[in-house]
Parts: sequence; C-alpha cells; structure tokens
Amino acid sequence: MMPTDSRVPATHRLMALVHSRLDAMKSSDLESGALSLEWVAIAIVLVAAALALATFLAGKLGALESLIPS
Repeated sequence: MMPTDSRVPATHRLMALVHSRLDAMKSSDLESGALSLEWVAIAIVLVAAALALATFLAGKLGALESLIPS
C-alpha cells in the first residue's frame, strides 16, 4: 500500500540530499568538503542569530504585557 501523506516524498528527497552531502564530506574531494563546512558555519550563525532574536523579542513582549490593563 502506498503512503498517502504528501510529506513522505519530501522527506525522502531531504534524506537523499543529506546522504549526498555526507558522502561529499567523506570523499577525498577537498573542495566539496569545504563547501559543506561553509554551509555548517552559515547554519550555526543563522541559528545563533535566531536564538538571540527570540530572546530579545521575548524580553520586549514581557515589557509590553505589563502595559496591558487587566
């Protein structure tokens, strides 16, 4: 029986992409490994920026909540 969930093909494509990236990192081609390392560094910076923004906005939201009359 074939799955009817539309996320299944997208998940398979994502996993194939991850496997190909991992294979490129493991290969002896230094350039492909460096490209993967760049993407990892970019992802780390983006996650850190998102966490900093979430912390900042949570603080501002808390300050704004105190202004709402109860």
